[in-house]
Amino acid sequence: MFSSLLSTLVFAAIHGTSLFVSAAPATTASAGPAGCVTFDTSWNLLAFGFNGKDYNAGTQDAWTTGTATDITAQGRPPFNSAGTTCYLSQFANAIYVLNADSANPSSIYIYDATAKSWSTQQVDAGKFDPSNFVAILDHDTNVFYAYSNSEIFSLDMSLLKSSTPKPLPWNDVQSPDMTAFTPDAPTSSSQTPGANTAGYKPVMALAQNHVHFLGVPGLKEGQAKIFVIHFSFMQPAPQSYGTPAFPSTHGKTASFFMPEGKGVQQEFAFIPDDGSATYVINVATNTTKTLTGPPQKDPFASYSASTSALVMLGTQGQVVYLPYDKDGSAGGGTWSTITKIPTASFSSASSSGSGGSSSSGSNSSTTTGGQISKPNSNNTCGALGVVASVKMQALWSVALGLGGALAVMGVVV
Repeated sequence: MFSSLLSTLVFAAIHGTSLFVSAAPATTASAGPAGCVTFDTSWNLLAFGFNGKDYNAGTQDAWTTGTATDITAQGRPPFNSAGTTCYLSQFANAIYVLNADSANPSSIYIYDATAKSWSTQQVDAGKFDPSNFVAILDHDTNVFYAYSNSEIFSLDMSLLKSSTPKPLPWNDVQSPDMTAFTPDAPTSSSQTPGANTAGYKPVMALAQNHVHFLGVPGLKEGQAKIFVIHFSFMQPAPQSYGTPAFPSTHGKTASFFMPEGKGVQQEFAFIPDDGSATYVINVATNTTKTLTGPPQKDPFASYSASTSALVMLGTQGQVVYLPYDKDGSAGGGTWSTITKIPTASFSSASSSGSGGSSSSGSNSSTTTGGQISKPNSNNTCGALGVVASVKMQALWSVALGLGGALAVMGVVV
């Protein structure tokens, strides 16, 4: 049976035939770095999950000299789940880390950036799927908003700097109508829950207490659907952000913070999966700037932003940044490597397929389609799960030798 299966696999790889079109899609748990980068309120760059360590790289002026400070502490998550995301709560000076523990996928780990300590917050997930979501953390309310399986969910973090004994619930807010209505079309009463959500790979960005959904089917270039947080209201008509228009496609986002006491984010960066450019959208002026795209095409990378820099953590473990001046950056810009942070090895990260979904702050990821994940102790590759693990490893060894042929199948080692 195994010999037959192996022969079929080899034949299919050579001839470009996909055997696994019904394989389970790669999700948050199998796409993107198993670590994250973000900032504290003094705009020190924090790197979590780097080869078993956590680091403070200091402020932007010191990212390319010296050695980062080791801030590894007890109680940290294991950072063993690809697609880890982390979010700065600016009022609490706390970092909330999601999807960092494969054994407890719904738990939220809290890093108190002042006390330099960790705690674990238990969560009542309800209908929320911790293996398939995209999320932002709202600045003023300190509430998570997430898109999971075509539903919008919320989770109130209050101003937590450490965990509470009572589990926090993910609340089902609504089944949104993602229809790209024209400006003169319907009122909220005529919207249809769940409309135009089928097949949507969500892209979420935060600015001005609004969630901006990009890449929605039917949207024109330079448009977004807007969910108004304070009223739990999805605006029927899309908003346009001028020219140059960003593409209506999948990608990642990160919101630029304002200095302490200056209010909510006004701008967010959008990086399409093809890495062709970095678009900065200003929601106060409804305008868009085009900056240099990242140095590597990496649809599973995650991004974070401070007041003056956009930082990318790639699936190969390197951290790079693009300086940004909201009053002066009008085009171009040069990405530089942050040499102060060691290169991480994310053994569980996936780089196959196309399309990971984003959130603001540091970004969560999800993918759709028939990607095949490299087998490990917990995953025998979906359709190949009937094969004993020892045979799976043998099959994978042969697959490695197929090289370019296997690339046609989207298999990544």
